[in-house]
Amino acid sequence: MKIKVADLEFEKLITAETIQQRIADLARHISEDYQDRNPIFLGILNGSFLFIADLIKHIDWPCEITFTKLASYYGGTASSGKIREDIDITVDLRDRHVIVVEDIVDTGNTLAYLVEKLYQRQPASITVCSLLLKPEAIVVPVEELHYVGFNIQNEFVLGYGLDYKEQGRNLNDLYRKV
Repeated sequence: MKIKVADLEFEKLITAETIQQRIADLARHISEDYQDRNPIFLGILNGSFLFIADLIKHIDWPCEITFTKLASYYGGTASSGKIREDIDITVDLRDRHVIVVEDIVDTGNTLAYLVEKLYQRQPASITVCSLLLKPEAIVVPVEELHYVGFNIQNEFVLGYGLDYKEQGRNLNDLYRKV
């Protein structure tokens, strides 16, 4: 089944059920790894808002959440390569274990920018959990990327928080551009 969002057509790539099963698996691994460390989850807006909400529902201990907002797509289908920071982090991260929650990692530029900035705040550790990874698109590897939901091809996707021209974030499934 194809859908149209703005001026592009998309076809289903990953079902909502598969996404939810994988999120439960990721949360189980994170829970085992961080049970006694009291990490803070740092969501990258706007794309990660559904992912982080569903992820923390499966974390089996009290946890703290904060957000930052970075952008590199600006409504298109490819990264501009320029990172815009719209919302800065207001929480003290010194000596805290930080789990960055990202919707998608493609070139790695935005994530590398954020990780470098986070290290300046002297956290105890930084780990990244991304729903999607495009291994073929990586330009800047990020060694902190420890949890990945799905490896996908280097193609444009939307749904489940990801958008095209600010539309399609509300879709429960993930779709790829046709």
